[in-house]
Amino acid sequence: MPVERPVFYYDLGSPYAYLTAERINHALGVVPIWQPILLGGIWQQTGGGSWAQTDARARRMAELERRAAGYGLQPIRWPQPWPNSSLKAMRVATYAQSGGRAVAFSLAAFRQAFAGGKDLSMLDNVLIAAAACELHPRATLKAIETRAVKDRLREATAEAYGRGVRGVPTVRVGDRLFFGDDRLEQAAAALTGGGGPDA
Repeated sequence: MPVERPVFYYDLGSPYAYLTAERINHALGVVPIWQPILLGGIWQQTGGGSWAQTDARARRMAELERRAAGYGLQPIRWPQPWPNSSLKAMRVATYAQSGGRAVAFSLAAFRQAFAGGKDLSMLDNVLIAAAACELHPRATLKAIETRAVKDRLREATAEAYGRGVRGVPTVRVGDRLFFGDDRLEQAAAALTGGGGPDA
């Protein structure tokens, strides 16, 4: 019986999701389904919010910088301002997914944001990432205003919430959820038949 592909739920505004995105294909040994969802949509359901707007901001940013260095990634360069709105970038990710380019676009966008320090609420920065995976700028701009793309992103977010996703990054292996950049190795173990308890 074929094994269901794992699913990687992410929002391009999340630096923890960026760290997972850079490692997930190699760590899992397969390319999962890269599923863009709106973290803000999850928070609307849970009443959650960003740690970046709390007293934990400086500590968590320093932790992320240490993790990036430990993973051998480029030093994190924080966009100014951050956090910012990732809505249009996430619509482009949804559009890219329909053409089989979610991985390429999302990695390019994540790197624009957290390796390049570019603000993804600015469409020009999003279009640079789109161009890197050969998405035509005019078609991209048109797509992100279509009802179909908006609805797909909303529906994906609602489906993720219905499956128990409460934050990003989350990796789903079967019906098991692994939330957090530090759970990636557990998700990989679960994929090969091992792994610890669920999140």
